[in-house]
Formats: sequence, C-alpha cells, structure tokens
Amino acid sequence: MRNVAKQFLVVSAGLALTGSAMALETVSDFSKAPGNGVYSFASVTPKAFPNLLNPSLNGEPANISGHLFMPAQATDKNKVPAIILVHGSGGIYDAMLDYWPKQLNGAGYAVLALDTFGPRGVKSTAADQSQVPFAADVADAFSALKLMASHPRIDASRIAVMGFSRGGLATWRTAVERVIAAQSAAHSLPAGLRFAAHIPVYSGGCVGVFRLMVKPGVFSKSPMLWVHGDADDYAPMAPCRDYADKIGQAGTPTEFFAIAGAHHKFDMDDQRRIDVRNAQRTLDSCPIEVDIETLYTYDRTTGARLTGAPYAEVLKKQCSAIGATVVGDTKARDKAAQAILPFLRKTFGR
Repeated sequence: MRNVAKQFLVVSAGLALTGSAMALETVSDFSKAPGNGVYSFASVTPKAFPNLLNPSLNGEPANISGHLFMPAQATDKNKVPAIILVHGSGGIYDAMLDYWPKQLNGAGYAVLALDTFGPRGVKSTAADQSQVPFAADVADAFSALKLMASHPRIDASRIAVMGFSRGGLATWRTAVERVIAAQSAAHSLPAGLRFAAHIPVYSGGCVGVFRLMVKPGVFSKSPMLWVHGDADDYAPMAPCRDYADKIGQAGTPTEFFAIAGAHHKFDMDDQRRIDVRNAQRTLDSCPIEVDIETLYTYDRTTGARLTGAPYAEVLKKQCSAIGATVVGDTKARDKAAQAILPFLRKTFGR
C-alpha cells in the first residue's frame, strides 16, 4: 500500500500544479463576464490565524488560480448563485474539476474550484502542513468571494463556500464574525458582501488548536451544512458533529449529514483504500480549544487555561498522530450531493 499512497500524492500533486504549469489569464475582476476557464488572481499568504484578525498583517501577496464553471442558465438577465470549492491537503483533485462542477452546474449554480497550492509551488501538505499556512486558505476564499461577486451573471448575495478536509476548516473559519470583519477590510470587499452558506465536507479542525470556543456571536447566522463519513480516521466525525451541534446551539442554522461507512476523501474517483502513512492528523481526544476574543488556549473538558509546559504536554500526549486512510466511494459522494443540493436550494430560495 505504500506505493499506492505515493501514487495518490503524485496524482494530487499533478492536479495541483496544473494551474501553475499553464499560461493563465490573470484577472483583477470578472466584470467582463468570462466563461469557463482557468484564471489567475491575487490573494495573500497570512502566516497564522491571528493575522486573519488584523487587516494590516494579512501577509505577503500571492497569486492563486481558479477553475470557473458557468451553468447554461447564467445570463445577463438571470444571475445565478455560485459555489467556491476549497481543496484539502492533497491539492486540487479530480472531483473538484468534474463531479462537483457537473452536480452544481446541473442545479444552476456557478462554480469556482480553487487551486491554492500549485501557484505557490506546493504539491501536497499531507506530510507537512506548514508548507502553506492554514490561514492562507481562508484569505484565498475571501479573495475568491470578491472575484466571483464581480461577475455580472452571478448573484453576489448568493455565494456559498464548500471545502474538503483542510478546506473544510477554511470553510467554517469563513463563518467567524471577527474573521469576516477583518478579511472584508483586508480585501476591500463591497459593503455587506459575505458568504451566504458554508458547507464543510469531512472537515478538519474540529479538535485541537484550530477549534474555537463556541459562544453566541462567534459565528455568523449564515447557514451551515456539515457532511462527514462515520468511518473517517483522518478527521474523525464525532468531534465535528459535536462542534456543529455547539455552533447550532449558539444561534447559527446548522445541519449535519452523516454518511454510514464513508471514509475520508470519499468523493475522489479512486475507489481503493489508500494508506497515507505520513499524514499529520489530530486525535479526536484532543481537548484544546481557543477563545477568539483573547486567543488564549483552554482545555475544554476542564475549563483550565493551558500555557507553557502543560500545553506542550497536552499537545504531545493527547493531540498528535501520524497516518490515516482515504477511500473513494461513489455511492457516498452521491449521497453527499443528495444532501448538499437540497440544502443549497433551501438556502438560495430556488
């Protein structure tokens, strides 16, 4: 299985580098109503989560790329909703360029599938997440939101974000009110522009240093749909269900759709079980969470603040692990689509 895992990473890397290997058209906006194609556009690379909260520390400039898929229904007189897709640690992959655009275009939605790794010269972050800061994924999502909102055939008030694994983490982070306010200023978003819905799919970040303490007002009121397989050993489902429940109880309209027997990355085309031996993951027993108001770290099981040696000890003994599996499952991804499309129809009112 080691060779299969290596092949998985190589294939993901090839897809991730597609955008950077091509001579892409660089755009500052979509005001000329472009059609299907791959476009390069400006973003930034903030180093860490606190940078997302300060517009003056948003990071070094960077260009990323997006694959635009416009539905036939989109016209100057008929503006359509749109979905921005954010990939995970393996980079942009087959389903983001085929399965999901077909499903979403067929329902009348435009799609922008982001490639945030390739243009930065990175193949995969599965074995080393530090190659691209997690905060960059969030900044990229807001850059893409601004770009899509400028398209005259897209309804700027009906743009959702849907992310997979690491991209799922970025997806729910874009629903954090302090992040929205800071990134709106950093990217000079039009007044009131924000994501209309958030769909984390087999999301990461539901435990550990990424998890934010949930209190009323931390998350926006834009609806969320969480989609997860109950056989996921890369980003276990139970912490995400718990997190989604808490976000819902704090006032955000939240739904959770569990898929029996589905593993991590169930939407990829490859149906083999692939061992990603060097994958960095966080154990579902990790008790850490962060208060966004202070950025202090706490043990959510005891309420105790964690600093210094006790914090390092918790990280070492209760949080970190290496190795996971991914398994494509066409039936599982069809079930996911059958949950996502009605959610979008309800959210967008069509």
